[in-house]
This record gives sequence, C-alpha cells and structure tokens, in this order.
Amino acid sequence: MTVLIAGCGDLGTEAGLRFAAAGFPVLGWRRSPEKIPAPLNGQAADLTGTLPQVPADTGVVVISVAAAERTEAAYRAAYVDGTANVLDALERDGVRPRRILFVSSTAVYGDAGGGWLDENSPTAPASVTGAVIREAEDLLHSRRPDAVVLRLAGIYGPGRTRLIDQVRAGAPDPGPGQLTNRIHRDDAAAAIVHLTTAVPEPAPLYLGVDDEPAEQRDVLAFLSAELGKPLLAPQEPRSSTRGGNRRLSNARLRGTGFEFTYPTYREGYRAVLAGQGIRHG
Repeated sequence: MTVLIAGCGDLGTEAGLRFAAAGFPVLGWRRSPEKIPAPLNGQAADLTGTLPQVPADTGVVVISVAAAERTEAAYRAAYVDGTANVLDALERDGVRPRRILFVSSTAVYGDAGGGWLDENSPTAPASVTGAVIREAEDLLHSRRPDAVVLRLAGIYGPGRTRLIDQVRAGAPDPGPGQLTNRIHRDDAAAAIVHLTTAVPEPAPLYLGVDDEPAEQRDVLAFLSAELGKPLLAPQEPRSSTRGGNRRLSNARLRGTGFEFTYPTYREGYRAVLAGQGIRHG
C-alpha cells in the first residue's frame, strides 16, 4: 500500500519517513522533489495545478500544504484549491484510498477567554486565513465524509527556533495572560501516522496539541533558565495574543492510544536545544 504525501515539506517529510520506517512505500509531492530524502520517492508536483498520476495502490493520502505567503489568495490557492485538486486527481485516476488525512490548524478557533476548547467547540476564525482553512475542511468533508482533519497548534521543533532566538537576542518578559498551545513537529508527524494506520475507525476531527497549554511568559522563562539568558524588563501589556486566548484539549487524540514523545514544551524544547532532529528541506 502506497502512502501519498501531498505537500511533502518539513512535516510531511517527517511523517513520510515514519511511514517508510513502518514498511510503507511513500510518494512525496512537492515543487522541489530533490529536497525529499530517501527512502521516500519524490515527485515534482504543484498542488495548485494539474497533478501527476496517482499510484493505483495508494491506500493513505496525507494533504499537508503550506501557503506561499500570509494572504487570503495564497491560502485559498494552497488549502482550498490544493485540496480540491488532490481529490480531483484521485477521482480522475479511479483511486479511492481507505484513509485521507488533512493537516489543518487551530487558527480556525476564536478567543475563549482563557477557557478550554475541544473538537466539539464552535469555530470562529479571527483571521481571513483561518477562515480559508476552515473552508478547506468543509470542502474535504463534503467530498469525503470519512476523511480525518487534524488541527495542529503551533508547531516547534528542529529548525523552528523563534522563541529560542528571541531569548538569546534578549527577549522582554511579556507579562501574564498570553496563552499558547503547541506541538512538537515529531509528535505531529507521529499523530499523522497513528491516525491513518493504527485507528480502525477514526473520528472526522482531532486536535493536535500537547498536554499543557502555557502562558508565553512561562515558556520564555523556562528557555531563559535553560540558556542562562535573563529576560529583559516587561513591556507594556499587549491587547491581542498570538494564537488566541484559549486552552486546547488533546483528550480525543490521547483517547485513541496516542502517546506523546514531548508531552509538554519542557521536554520538547530541551530536545531542540540539544540539537536533536533536523528540519527537512
């Protein structure tokens, strides 16, 4: 059974390597296939255009796209048009995989005043890009009601060192009240493999977040201690927060038997600081 990764960037490649380690042949589609490492088979493909032939034995399709820029047009081309094109290619070639998983984002949620949200919570995107991603989810489920949507929180990991770089450069203490939700890239990739191969009857929607929503202040203080680089004096409080004022639950994902390698930011950032893993392409 072939696994097709439509959008084989950093996350898609890490998932593909895990599929391959489990014994599956993996085909990765991306504009620059030379960046896809062995044993994955890379193939040139622009998800916004005409797509290559889909292997007849394709049993799992992972749609993991990325917009070229943070605009409505770029997000629509990547998420809505890209998803539709992948589904069109499957129909064109008469291939009906047993599992399709779409990598989405928790940006589809709104502010919850610091409260908890889960898969049953209503969506209320605060940005037009979040609204476009939500539209892509609906498109997918209208055509494949059995597809799985995995809404990932902020991904960090190898090469994704924004907060570490901020602390090293001298980050100010942001003060209390800025909640963040995250997941290590390797756990996100492992969740993709788990939901497509180890769960007989998956739900249509899962949240991909670690065990501990945390205030930005606490994460920066942790990194400050690990790096021996004190935070600077607090700035004026911000009126808005990156990622929304909410706590996201992973209870449904954990209920499938999934186990996190990095259940909180502490384990995850220690691994990043130790240089574990690489960012793909």
